[in-house]
Amino acid sequence: METTSRVGAQAPAAEGGQQLPSARRTVDGYLRAAFPWYGLDEAFTGPRWLMQVGTAADGAVEHGSIGHGDEPSVRGESASAGEPREKFAVVVTVAAQPSRRSADGTGLLEATSVSSAAWLAGVGLLSFTWPGQMDHSLRDDWLDQQTETAWALADDLDGPEWSRLSLPVDGVAASFHYRESEYGWVLAGSTEAGVHLGAYGRGMSAYGLGFAAIKDIADYA
Repeated sequence: METTSRVGAQAPAAEGGQQLPSARRTVDGYLRAAFPWYGLDEAFTGPRWLMQVGTAADGAVEHGSIGHGDEPSVRGESASAGEPREKFAVVVTVAAQPSRRSADGTGLLEATSVSSAAWLAGVGLLSFTWPGQMDHSLRDDWLDQQTETAWALADDLDGPEWSRLSLPVDGVAASFHYRESEYGWVLAGSTEAGVHLGAYGRGMSAYGLGFAAIKDIADYA
Protein backbone atom coordinates (compact mmCIF):
# COMPACT_ATOMS: atom_id res chain seq x y z
CA MET A 1 0.00 0.00 0.00
CA GLU A 2 2.88 2.34 0.67
CA THR A 3 3.83 2.60 -2.98
CA THR A 4 0.30 3.27 -4.20
CA SER A 5 -1.21 5.27 -1.34
CA ARG A 6 1.59 7.82 -1.20
CA VAL A 7 1.04 8.46 -4.90
CA GLY A 8 -2.46 9.82 -5.37
CA ALA A 9 -3.46 10.24 -1.75
CA GLN A 10 -4.14 13.88 -2.56
CA ALA A 11 -5.54 15.68 -5.57
CA PRO A 12 -3.46 18.36 -7.31
CA ALA A 13 -3.14 21.36 -5.04
CA ALA A 14 -3.27 25.07 -5.42
CA GLU A 15 -0.64 27.36 -3.96
CA GLY A 16 -0.65 26.84 -0.21
CA GLY A 17 -1.88 23.25 -0.56
CA GLN A 18 -5.59 23.92 -1.04
CA GLN A 19 -7.33 21.34 -3.20
CA LEU A 20 -9.09 22.82 -6.18
CA PRO A 21 -12.65 21.66 -6.99
CA SER A 22 -11.64 21.48 -10.65
CA ALA A 23 -8.86 19.05 -9.73
CA ARG A 24 -11.23 16.52 -8.21
CA ARG A 25 -11.78 13.49 -10.36
CA THR A 26 -15.19 12.77 -11.81
CA VAL A 27 -17.44 9.90 -10.82
CA ASP A 28 -15.87 7.79 -13.58
CA GLY A 29 -12.99 6.77 -11.33
CA TYR A 30 -15.38 5.70 -8.59
CA LEU A 31 -17.40 3.63 -11.06
CA ARG A 32 -14.29 1.65 -12.01
CA ALA A 33 -13.77 0.40 -8.45
CA ALA A 34 -14.30 -3.30 -7.77
CA PHE A 35 -15.31 -2.66 -4.16
CA PRO A 36 -18.18 -0.83 -2.42
CA TRP A 37 -17.85 2.84 -1.48
CA TYR A 38 -18.76 4.01 2.00
CA GLY A 39 -20.05 7.30 3.35
CA LEU A 40 -21.93 8.52 6.39
CA ASP A 41 -25.24 6.75 6.90
CA GLU A 42 -28.69 8.24 6.33
CA ALA A 43 -28.67 9.98 9.72
CA PHE A 44 -26.48 12.61 8.03
CA THR A 45 -28.70 14.84 5.90
CA GLY A 46 -26.21 17.51 4.79
CA PRO A 47 -24.27 17.95 1.53
CA ARG A 48 -22.19 15.07 0.15
CA TRP A 49 -19.50 15.43 -2.53
CA LEU A 50 -16.88 13.45 -4.39
CA MET A 51 -13.21 14.10 -3.76
CA GLN A 52 -10.65 11.86 -5.48
CA VAL A 53 -9.64 8.26 -6.09
CA GLY A 54 -6.19 6.67 -5.83
CA THR A 55 -5.02 4.12 -8.39
CA ALA A 56 -2.28 1.55 -8.74
CA ALA A 57 0.26 1.63 -11.58
CA ASP A 58 -2.04 -0.51 -13.73
CA GLY A 59 -4.92 1.93 -13.27
CA ALA A 60 -6.90 -0.21 -10.81
CA VAL A 61 -8.76 1.91 -8.26
CA GLU A 62 -7.48 1.20 -4.74
CA HIS A 63 -9.03 3.89 -2.55
CA GLY A 64 -11.07 7.08 -2.63
CA SER A 65 -12.77 9.71 -0.50
CA ILE A 66 -16.31 11.06 -0.06
CA GLY A 67 -16.88 14.40 1.68
CA HIS A 68 -19.77 15.42 3.94
CA GLY A 69 -20.77 18.85 5.20
CA ASP A 70 -18.90 22.05 4.32
CA GLU A 71 -16.29 21.70 1.60
CA PRO A 72 -13.09 22.45 3.54
CA SER A 73 -10.42 24.94 2.65
CA VAL A 74 -6.95 25.22 4.09
CA ARG A 75 -7.20 26.71 7.58
CA GLY A 76 -4.67 27.41 10.29
CA GLU A 77 -5.48 26.65 13.90
CA SER A 78 -5.35 30.37 14.67
CA ALA A 79 -8.36 31.43 12.60
CA SER A 80 -9.64 34.95 12.99
CA ALA A 81 -11.71 35.61 16.06
CA GLY A 82 -15.38 35.05 15.36
CA GLU A 83 -14.68 33.25 12.08
CA PRO A 84 -16.80 30.08 11.92
CA ARG A 85 -14.90 26.85 11.52
CA GLU A 86 -16.00 24.58 8.72
CA LYS A 87 -17.85 21.44 9.73
CA PHE A 88 -16.97 18.43 7.64
CA ALA A 89 -16.24 14.72 7.72
CA VAL A 90 -14.50 12.78 4.97
CA VAL A 91 -14.84 8.99 4.62
CA VAL A 92 -11.96 7.12 2.97
CA THR A 93 -12.65 3.66 1.51
CA VAL A 94 -9.63 1.38 0.94
CA ALA A 95 -9.90 -1.94 -0.89
CA ALA A 96 -8.70 -4.84 1.26
CA GLN A 97 -5.84 -6.33 -0.73
CA PRO A 98 -3.27 -9.04 0.05
CA SER A 99 0.39 -8.71 -0.87
CA ARG A 100 0.59 -8.99 -4.64
CA ARG A 101 2.85 -8.57 -7.64
CA SER A 102 2.98 -5.16 -9.28
CA ALA A 103 1.41 -4.78 -12.71
CA ASP A 104 4.78 -5.08 -14.46
CA GLY A 105 5.77 -8.11 -12.38
CA THR A 106 8.95 -6.50 -11.11
CA GLY A 107 7.96 -5.91 -7.49
CA LEU A 108 5.67 -6.86 -4.63
CA LEU A 109 2.98 -4.44 -3.42
CA GLU A 110 2.25 -4.40 0.29
CA ALA A 111 -1.07 -5.65 1.59
CA THR A 112 -3.56 -2.97 2.56
CA SER A 113 -4.69 -2.79 6.17
CA VAL A 114 -6.40 -0.60 8.74
CA SER A 115 -3.07 1.26 8.94
CA SER A 116 -3.42 2.12 5.25
CA ALA A 117 -6.80 3.73 5.94
CA ALA A 118 -5.43 5.52 9.01
CA TRP A 119 -2.52 6.98 7.03
CA LEU A 120 -4.70 8.18 4.17
CA ALA A 121 -7.10 9.79 6.64
CA GLY A 122 -4.27 11.45 8.53
CA VAL A 123 -2.74 12.87 5.36
CA GLY A 124 -6.18 13.97 4.17
CA LEU A 125 -6.69 16.03 7.31
CA LEU A 126 -3.24 17.60 6.90
CA SER A 127 -4.08 18.67 3.34
CA PHE A 128 -6.59 21.15 4.78
CA THR A 129 -4.38 22.39 7.61
CA TRP A 130 -1.83 25.15 7.82
CA PRO A 131 -0.56 26.57 11.12
CA GLY A 132 -1.46 30.24 10.96
CA GLN A 133 1.78 31.48 12.50
CA MET A 134 3.90 29.67 9.91
CA ASP A 135 5.58 31.46 7.04
CA HIS A 136 4.20 30.41 3.67
CA SER A 137 7.60 29.22 2.44
CA LEU A 138 7.91 26.76 5.33
CA ARG A 139 4.63 24.93 4.73
CA ASP A 140 6.15 22.24 2.48
CA ASP A 141 8.69 21.35 5.16
CA TRP A 142 5.93 21.30 7.77
CA LEU A 143 3.77 19.05 5.58
CA ASP A 144 6.66 16.62 4.97
CA GLN A 145 7.32 16.37 8.69
CA GLN A 146 3.66 15.96 9.61
CA THR A 147 3.12 13.39 6.86
CA GLU A 148 5.91 11.23 8.26
CA THR A 149 4.37 11.63 11.72
CA ALA A 150 0.99 10.52 10.35
CA TRP A 151 2.66 7.47 8.83
CA ALA A 152 4.36 6.57 12.11
CA LEU A 153 1.08 6.95 14.01
CA ALA A 154 -0.80 4.82 11.48
CA ASP A 155 1.83 2.12 11.87
CA ASP A 156 1.25 1.99 15.64
CA LEU A 157 -2.52 1.73 16.05
CA ASP A 158 -2.14 0.07 19.44
CA GLY A 159 0.01 2.94 20.70
CA PRO A 160 -0.96 5.55 23.28
CA GLU A 161 -2.02 8.13 20.68
CA TRP A 162 -5.04 6.03 19.75
CA SER A 163 -8.19 5.11 21.65
CA ARG A 164 -11.09 2.84 20.71
CA LEU A 165 -14.43 4.08 19.44
CA SER A 166 -17.44 1.91 18.57
CA LEU A 167 -19.52 3.17 15.63
CA PRO A 168 -22.13 1.48 13.43
CA VAL A 169 -21.18 0.21 9.98
CA ASP A 170 -24.18 -0.91 7.92
CA GLY A 171 -26.14 -0.91 11.15
CA VAL A 172 -23.73 -3.20 13.04
CA ALA A 173 -21.37 -1.92 15.76
CA ALA A 174 -17.71 -1.92 14.70
CA SER A 175 -14.54 -0.97 16.54
CA PHE A 176 -12.39 1.90 15.26
CA HIS A 177 -9.02 3.31 16.20
CA TYR A 178 -9.51 7.01 17.00
CA ARG A 179 -7.29 10.00 17.76
CA GLU A 180 -7.72 13.74 18.09
CA SER A 181 -5.30 16.61 17.46
CA GLU A 182 -5.47 20.37 17.33
CA TYR A 183 -6.27 20.03 13.62
CA GLY A 184 -9.22 17.64 13.89
CA TRP A 185 -9.82 13.94 14.35
CA VAL A 186 -8.90 10.74 12.51
CA LEU A 187 -10.29 7.23 12.80
CA ALA A 188 -9.80 3.90 11.01
CA GLY A 189 -11.28 0.41 11.06
CA SER A 190 -12.45 -2.45 8.86
CA THR A 191 -15.78 -3.69 7.54
CA GLU A 192 -17.18 -7.09 6.67
CA ALA A 193 -17.60 -5.94 3.06
CA GLY A 194 -13.95 -6.34 2.07
CA VAL A 195 -12.82 -2.76 2.64
CA HIS A 196 -11.02 -0.74 5.30
CA LEU A 197 -12.49 2.58 6.35
CA GLY A 198 -10.72 5.75 7.37
CA ALA A 199 -12.33 9.07 8.25
CA TYR A 200 -11.26 12.54 9.28
CA GLY A 201 -12.95 15.81 10.07
CA ARG A 202 -13.21 18.91 12.17
CA GLY A 203 -16.10 20.94 13.52
CA MET A 204 -18.23 17.78 13.35
CA SER A 205 -17.90 15.32 16.21
CA ALA A 206 -16.90 11.77 15.35
CA TYR A 207 -19.00 10.49 18.23
CA GLY A 208 -22.40 9.43 17.00
CA LEU A 209 -21.39 9.08 13.34
CA GLY A 210 -22.38 5.98 11.41
CA PHE A 211 -21.18 4.54 8.11
CA ALA A 212 -23.03 2.76 5.32
CA ALA A 213 -22.31 1.41 1.85
CA ILE A 214 -23.36 3.84 -0.88
CA LYS A 215 -26.08 2.27 -2.97
CA ASP A 216 -25.31 4.17 -6.17
CA ILE A 217 -22.18 6.31 -6.37
CA ALA A 218 -23.48 7.76 -9.67
CA ASP A 219 -25.96 9.77 -7.60
CA TYR A 220 -22.97 11.90 -6.49
CA ALA A 221 -22.10 13.00 -10.04
